[in-house]
Amino acid sequence: MPDSDDPFVRDRKATKRHRKRKGKEGWFTGKVTWVVYVLTLVQIVVFIVEIIKNSILTKSPIEIHPQFNPMIGPSPYVLINMGARYVPCMHNVAGVQTSSVAIQWPCPNTTSATSAECSLSDLCGFSGVPNPHPHGSLDDTPAPNQWFRFIVPIFLHAGIVHIGFNLLLQMTLGRDMEQEIGSVRFALVYFASGIFGFVLGGNFAATGIASTGCSGSLFGILALTLLDLLYHWRERDSPVKDLAFIGLDVVIAFVLGLLPGLDNFSHIGGFLMGLVLGICLLHSPRALRQRIGDEDERPYAGVGFGAAASQPADDAGAGGSRGFVREPLRFFRGRRPLWWAWWLLRAGALVGVVAASVALLRNFYVFRTTCGWCKYLS
Repeated sequence: MPDSDDPFVRDRKATKRHRKRKGKEGWFTGKVTWVVYVLTLVQIVVFIVEIIKNSILTKSPIEIHPQFNPMIGPSPYVLINMGARYVPCMHNVAGVQTSSVAIQWPCPNTTSATSAECSLSDLCGFSGVPNPHPHGSLDDTPAPNQWFRFIVPIFLHAGIVHIGFNLLLQMTLGRDMEQEIGSVRFALVYFASGIFGFVLGGNFAATGIASTGCSGSLFGILALTLLDLLYHWRERDSPVKDLAFIGLDVVIAFVLGLLPGLDNFSHIGGFLMGLVLGICLLHSPRALRQRIGDEDERPYAGVGFGAAASQPADDAGAGGSRGFVREPLRFFRGRRPLWWAWWLLRAGALVGVVAASVALLRNFYVFRTTCGWCKYLS
């Protein structure tokens, strides 16, 4: 495929035809990025519900008592009640189930630092959880098991500052990436990164802190952007500026992750998942494809600009997925050692991240091994 028609290179010097086509594109033109638009709409609606619920319960749309929420948003107890990742609602916790006295929990409508009149079940909400009893055990059954708190927090945000930064990144960087790789791949990376980030944070972040936000998902998309930059470094007009932009996003998100309601482990986990899925799903680097003789690889259908957008995916040569389905033996025949090494790396990365996910979930529910110094990162 000619270099100018590569559908995954965005910031290169384009032809006049490409410049004209791209110049007409805006937020609501060109390839419709349905996943980004739907996610953004849902997250805005959910945030409005957060504000309304906080206003009804505490008589203020944002938390001002017992302390001011620096994110300008609802109380953490309201967020917990709405599904924020909160470990005591998800499994037995040392110091909770093993306490020698009955524990009173803050109610979602609390506005006082000394108010603690609810049960754990009241605080967790939904259908409730088994309440701990004095002199219990970490083996008490049934145990709290609101597993959906690894998913629901993707749609919750700690405040206006939090959701504003995330949606700005989502509607710019996220939208560009969905245009490049397609809605299915984008959704896969988005949700896998967000969930993996919350699982990692559930293992190593402080157990008494609620965590919300789609930052982990966006860090996965940021990882895709970094891979795209590295894959096409020589073809970019200003790669150093692009790298600085990515670095600035990382720094801002890390600083925000030190504030209440956020979790830097979600950022780290999302970024790692995004890197692995990016290696597995993105178009291989052109330099590598030239060396392994796989120049006809076309994994993205209809995501480029100009002529490339109308070409069918994987329909050229034996290197595409259609070629594998039609003639599987021919697909592997004559492949160079470097091709096998690259695809083994992709397969190994995928197996590795699946194994890591299983290990983290097992540690979360069974072993509960934590990290003493990790609390300083989040």
